[in-house]
Amino acid sequence: MERTFAIIKPDAVAKGFTGEILAMIEKAGFRILGLKRIRLTRPQAEGFYAVHKARPFFEGLVAFMTEGPVVVLALEKENAIADWRTLMGATNPANAAEGTIRKRFAENIERNACHGSDAPETAAVEIPFFFSTSELL
Repeated sequence: MERTFAIIKPDAVAKGFTGEILAMIEKAGFRILGLKRIRLTRPQAEGFYAVHKARPFFEGLVAFMTEGPVVVLALEKENAIADWRTLMGATNPANAAEGTIRKRFAENIERNACHGSDAPETAAVEIPFFFSTSELL
């Protein structure tokens, strides 16, 4: 079994898509090990996205991710990382496949409804950023 990390971003939460996205996750066979609805602080968002600090979109990303509640998730299944990235769809919803989360719920490339780990090493850092071992059931 493999674990991955996911965020339902502020745009999707604000529009009331959380339940539909969670249903898609469960229908795709993921086991939800951890789930929290939180509001990221600026320091949390800066820390989580520190890898992008030198990129021109960093400030906008931090502002977006702190504008409202998000839902953070730890997910598990065989091939969880690749399967979650397939379910999310392309970063730009205009290029996302039909039936994916981003095709259905994202506004644009910046407000794209969800986040997911891109590799096992990333998931190993992202999951404990939000969840202690005892919170993963």
